[in-house]
Amino acid sequence: MNILQKLKDFNELVMFEHSIFSLPFIFIAMVVAANGWFGWELLGFGALAAITARNFAMGLNRYADRDIDANNPRTASRPNVDGRIDKRSMEIFIALNGFAFIVVAYFINSLAFWLSFPILVVLGSYSYFKRFCSLAHIVLGISLGLAPIAGVVAVSGTIPLWSVLLSLGVIFWVAGFDLLYSLQDIEFDKENNLYSIPSRYGAEATLFISALFHALSVIFWILFVWAASLGFFAYIAALGSGVVLAYEQKLVRKDFTQIDRAFFTVNGYLGIAFFALIILDRVVA
Repeated sequence: MNILQKLKDFNELVMFEHSIFSLPFIFIAMVVAANGWFGWELLGFGALAAITARNFAMGLNRYADRDIDANNPRTASRPNVDGRIDKRSMEIFIALNGFAFIVVAYFINSLAFWLSFPILVVLGSYSYFKRFCSLAHIVLGISLGLAPIAGVVAVSGTIPLWSVLLSLGVIFWVAGFDLLYSLQDIEFDKENNLYSIPSRYGAEATLFISALFHALSVIFWILFVWAASLGFFAYIAALGSGVVLAYEQKLVRKDFTQIDRAFFTVNGYLGIAFFALIILDRVVA
């Protein structure tokens, strides 16, 4: 029972179910790179790489933010704060996942292995940016935007233009919805001198920048479809994402209490739908 409870605590620590944000786009890149099915072995390696990288990043973020989370009523009940997971356990968890990510990358190919080190640096840097720079939202976007690059590297050992365009779309998508999510902590960030865009420039500016970022994400996804020479359903995926993101923007503007719904539910459906349409596009190609 204690082991099961500890697993539940670690699951809550890293919010494992939110891997849904990065997994669809790493697999989108793999499907396009392979022009279809890329094999069970790469499916397993891709999933392991995405999960261990995210566990490393989230674990380090929770570790670094123990002092901040303890003072924020919204986060004071997290396992890294309330004593359910101690500092030493978090250090082991972070180290194990970082090491596992490197090992998985080694078994994929040499380029994946050498890229695993700077990727971990980028993933870890987000945890500290908010303490001195308002660009932390972009850094988070870059962290998840590395997923498509990792996916195509796993399949082809190269980084083609279309994968960069796909990643840029993910970067602005994630940064855009993180801006909306950070509106919840605007007053707390001001009081604690944290460098979020909402705390520095206000809610109206944040909403404008978020909408701009989401517009850029749709543009880059359309360019990705064009550069990868994909078909009708892929264009539907890119254009449809614009409709979904417009709905997300409207939802938050109407009522800030809908931020969680916009962040978790709407964005989760976007990634899954995008992936499904890319698969359909390759099936009928």
